[in-house]
Amino acid sequence: MSRPEPFAAPTLVGRYVRLEPLSLDRARELAPALADEEVCRYLFWAPLRGAAEIDAWCAQATADARAGLCVPLATIDLASGRAVGSTRLLDISQRDRRVEIGSTFVAREHWRSAINTESKLLLLSHCFEQRACLRVALKTDGRNLRSQQAIERLGAKREGTLRAHMNVKGFQRDTVYFSILADEWPAIRARLEAKLAAPRGA
Repeated sequence: MSRPEPFAAPTLVGRYVRLEPLSLDRARELAPALADEEVCRYLFWAPLRGAAEIDAWCAQATADARAGLCVPLATIDLASGRAVGSTRLLDISQRDRRVEIGSTFVAREHWRSAINTESKLLLLSHCFEQRACLRVALKTDGRNLRSQQAIERLGAKREGTLRAHMNVKGFQRDTVYFSILADEWPAIRARLEAKLAAPRGA
């Protein structure tokens, strides 16, 4: 199998959600979620107040993308046509055929929803089936039990905890790592598809 080209920002479309390259207009649609203390509690940034802070956040994401550090995406609710969250591809290694899905958030009203489930299905499908990744990692704050449970529901394997791993908003957090490997993906894909076929897709 030939190696894929370097990651470009994809547009991925499902029944409930579209993932597209993050733009300033889409970032501004995220203002309610980015200002929500609960949504931002364990993210690397504090709640963002006003257009100037949101514009700066988007500009930094765009700069990081140009530097090859990440691929930032907006999560679009197809029912409303509006952005309701964001996610990124990080720690991209073409040589090792690995990537991380992270910096993910979704507006609180869409927690445990088909949007969240389908977003992961689309992005994991892209990583394993289009980009031929061997490993997809996910990590979260050791205090964020809701996120850990959500990652485990995907079928990802818990690998362990890096203690006092990084300083986030003044707190030296533990980081819990999870991963999905290519040979585990078919069963996980089937599970996610069945979940979406069930009532409410969650």
